[in-house]
Amino acid sequence: MKLAIITDTHFGTRGDSQIFLKNQEKFYEEIFFPYLDDHDIKTVLHLGDTFDRRKYINFVTLRETKRFFFDEISKRSIDYHMITGNHDTFFTNINDVNSIDLLLREYENFNIYQDDSVDLQFGGTKITMVPWINRTNSDRILEKISKCNSHILAGHFQIKGFEMNKGSVATHGLDKDIFKSFEAVYSGHFHHPSEYNNIKYLGAPYEMTWIDHAGKRGFHILDCKTRSLKHIQNPHRIFFKIEYDDTDMTIEDVANLDTSMLKDTYIKLIVKNKTNPYLHELFMDKLVDSGATDVKSIEDSLNLESSGIEDILDESKDTKEILHDYINSIETTIDKQKIKNEIDGLYTEAFSLK
Repeated sequence: MKLAIITDTHFGTRGDSQIFLKNQEKFYEEIFFPYLDDHDIKTVLHLGDTFDRRKYINFVTLRETKRFFFDEISKRSIDYHMITGNHDTFFTNINDVNSIDLLLREYENFNIYQDDSVDLQFGGTKITMVPWINRTNSDRILEKISKCNSHILAGHFQIKGFEMNKGSVATHGLDKDIFKSFEAVYSGHFHHPSEYNNIKYLGAPYEMTWIDHAGKRGFHILDCKTRSLKHIQNPHRIFFKIEYDDTDMTIEDVANLDTSMLKDTYIKLIVKNKTNPYLHELFMDKLVDSGATDVKSIEDSLNLESSGIEDILDESKDTKEILHDYINSIETTIDKQKIKNEIDGLYTEAFSLK
């Protein structure tokens, strides 16, 4: 028996952007469901953060994701198991008010695990699924984990020492030693895939910010007989960095530039060498005419490309999101969550004075 594992789908990401929603639909329509159909896979585990917004749902996002994802799961009679992630819960200290329970009750073949771990068995493999751990359920769940004899633990964990995104390591959370008795631990939460010993962060199925650019995206297939895990690549990208050097470039080179994959994408043109302003303008026009959502030209002499700060300062994010990304990127021994909470308080206070 084989089953699929996916996590951090974040439907409604980037302020319910229709561009990102279309990119998500393309992945499920062209990659995810065709693979399940071709390999007769009838069981799917989702490891948290189904929806992006914790406080409310955009009705267009809900309608469209039901159409291209949840309805497709249901009509295939897939045995679908899902846990709450931190983005699915309204409150930070309890999981009982959450989007997946309130929005997806109509689907009879959906199994939702909100606030407590559950032991499952698929073929000869025992898997324990663990929802988001908070102050209310922490003692209970950690006690159950300490006594658990499952082969695999699957959850939405914040574990110290793993990369939250490229170059930014979590300095607080659960200790790795909690999980040392399991053959494998598979987790959602951090979108950047990484692993250490028996713990593996599976990563998000698609790019959602510039920090995700050129990362390994997709979903996984678990063989319940051998307990081997296979990654299925998502070839679709939404962020492109293109290097520009017109030293030996001709007008014909620009005219023949293949832009077929650039529709509805975000592009950064990294200018290494610009000797001919006219060619640069033609090149930019070619990219804009491709149907790209946004095209920026960045002079590499500013060193923004190598520093990564340009990826943080993404104007399509709101102010608090930009500040949170910056805090995640800095090196400090101070609790980053406390800094974020303080910043959020100041932001809210400043906004209320407008």
